[in-house]
Amino acid sequence: MDGTKITERGRLTRQRIIEATGEQILASGIGGTTLDTVRAATLTSKSQLFHYFPHGKAELVREVAEWEGRQLWEAQEPEIDDLGSWASWERWRSRLVDYYIGRGRWACPIGSLATQAALTDPDLERAIAASMQAWREALAAGVRRMQEAGTVDKTADPDRIATVILAAIQGGLILSQPERSAWPLEAALDSALAPLHMAINHEDR
Repeated sequence: MDGTKITERGRLTRQRIIEATGEQILASGIGGTTLDTVRAATLTSKSQLFHYFPHGKAELVREVAEWEGRQLWEAQEPEIDDLGSWASWERWRSRLVDYYIGRGRWACPIGSLATQAALTDPDLERAIAASMQAWREALAAGVRRMQEAGTVDKTADPDRIATVILAAIQGGLILSQPERSAWPLEAALDSALAPLHMAINHEDR
């Protein structure tokens, strides 16, 4: 939708629809989220929904994916653009745990969408894959900065470490959800970050 043709009130309504849809997808999945359930949750009419999302549910879900991706990235800033010291990694870890657990988000929106996208929308699948790749590349870049600083063993594989970290986040959240506790996610992250302790310069901590 052309953002130049929408009023501020309309922009707020559109954003409210996106956020409510995101919550429904986290709770019920893409398949369990319909335009009717979105209408009921947001008290909007069918004509309103198609005014803001003329291509229907597929467009709405893609907008949710984009919004959730921005939210996740912003939650990791500014550390996601640094990660050149152990202190930066610790701050990044704390921000990430707070984003998920502190806000009561017991699942990763991007991870949840990734597991369902292949069954619903190839374009959405590609968009989410690109988002996950960008996340992995940012983490790998941080590992390389640590290597350049001499705080991580130069033989370590940054891409492999970044992949392990992402897998730990997704797995840790799955274990944290039924317990309603942060410790499984924290434990998974700590294990995934263990390679960064190799050849660490204690003055850099």
